[in-house]
Amino acid sequence: MSKAFTKEQDDADEELAPELRLPVSSKNYLTPGGWQRLKDELYQLVNRERPEVVQIVNWAASNGDRSENGDYLYGKRRLREIDRRIRFLTKRLEIAEVVDPETRVATDQIFFAATVLIERGNGREQLLRIVGVDEIDLARGHISWISPIARVLLKARAGDSVLFRGPDGEEDIEILEVRYEKVD
Repeated sequence: MSKAFTKEQDDADEELAPELRLPVSSKNYLTPGGWQRLKDELYQLVNRERPEVVQIVNWAASNGDRSENGDYLYGKRRLREIDRRIRFLTKRLEIAEVVDPETRVATDQIFFAATVLIERGNGREQLLRIVGVDEIDLARGHISWISPIARVLLKARAGDSVLFRGPDGEEDIEILEVRYEKVD
């Protein structure tokens, strides 16, 4: 059967790594910076990349035999990838709930978009920012609000100690500071 008649997967979340999947029927919480990055990527795909690829595919199709035309075959594959990403971004932005940490009422309790200074069980301090699943950047300390460590931290307060059960066993984590500031 031709690929043209097969149905593509509509639920792009099933293809994602588990840490990037949203809980069922939940909103896609994002910081303003994360929301803007998704919007910028969508704009880039729709207004720049897709038109360029369409133009290449049209040019390649006009050259004749499509079965051995690398530009045509690669272009069609790239077009499917772009369209899949556009659908994914559109769905994520439709259910987005933007939470601005700078407008939050001052509190020492941990919620979404908090910047948290913790002391790990080994005595090492670590700065974590609780962000949306589409904003994860472990190198910068940006963790998802649905990650195991964030779930343990949520609703705790500065000065509290929480028990984190991770892959390396149990760890006592002390919350040193909680603040709400712009997440870049």
